[in-house]
Amino acid sequence: MAGNIESLMTEQRNPKTENIDQLRTTEMLQLLSDEDKIVAYAVEREIPNIAMAIDKVVESLRKGGRLVYIGAGTSGRLGVLDASECPPTFGVDERLVIGLIAGGDRALRKAIEGAEDDEEEAIKQLRAIGLSEKDVLVGIAASGRTPYVVGGLKYANGLGGTTVAISCSPNSVISDIAKIAITPLVGPEAIAGSTRLKAGTAQKLVLNMITTAAMIQMGKVYGNLMVDVQASNVKLVERAKRIVAQAAGVSIEQAKKFLEQANYNPKLAIVMSKKACTMEEAKIRLEKAQGVIRKALSVDTEE
Repeated sequence: MAGNIESLMTEQRNPKTENIDQLRTTEMLQLLSDEDKIVAYAVEREIPNIAMAIDKVVESLRKGGRLVYIGAGTSGRLGVLDASECPPTFGVDERLVIGLIAGGDRALRKAIEGAEDDEEEAIKQLRAIGLSEKDVLVGIAASGRTPYVVGGLKYANGLGGTTVAISCSPNSVISDIAKIAITPLVGPEAIAGSTRLKAGTAQKLVLNMITTAAMIQMGKVYGNLMVDVQASNVKLVERAKRIVAQAAGVSIEQAKKFLEQANYNPKLAIVMSKKACTMEEAKIRLEKAQGVIRKALSVDTEE
């Protein structure tokens, strides 16, 4: 597999940036910015495949499954980053979205040589978290050929779960293995082979889309407000007040009172305010509506 690296799109030399080392700072930045503009369009072309992945993620989460990312180097760090952003943003359990990286957590700060070449390490890590057929495994590799990711996807396929590949190389190895392939083709990097640039940006955009759209469908957003935000510090308490005030159409002071009555749970506070009901009734409404506020406001509590 190593002999094929020179043919990868992500390893090609970009003719538009061959003289970037001779440019002034602003000229360098303009060139990098021009290259970055390619990324958004490459991701947009993959929307049908990204949507398929999101539908499978939502289906899995509703059945008690999890979303698991696996990758090496920059790709692995992006998966860990996206997973770690979900609990504070959407109020989900930290075990619902998991990021695994070749070499383990030490590799987040320091490169672990050789870790990405080990298919067995991925299998060990996936066994350690108890990966099952209920989970969705997303393999991330700009080159689309990283053995660690290949091993993980093969293992998940063997369990019968949904597998998704995110790569930036056409006809990649992982796109052939996974059941759903997302392939934003961003072309050669501004600095040949540095996939933390356009490829990394494309991968992060795709991960943002997956978790954001999945969490919207799971009722973590009302309108465009993060109604499951965890009020765990001063900044987030103030954010929770604004969210309740905007969602319920009340003043900040009124929002604060509802939040205090709801133990700083924004969803409960919003339902209590809009339905003029007790916290107990708001809980019943949300339980019947599977946590979706819009449905909770119209459910019949007499049943």
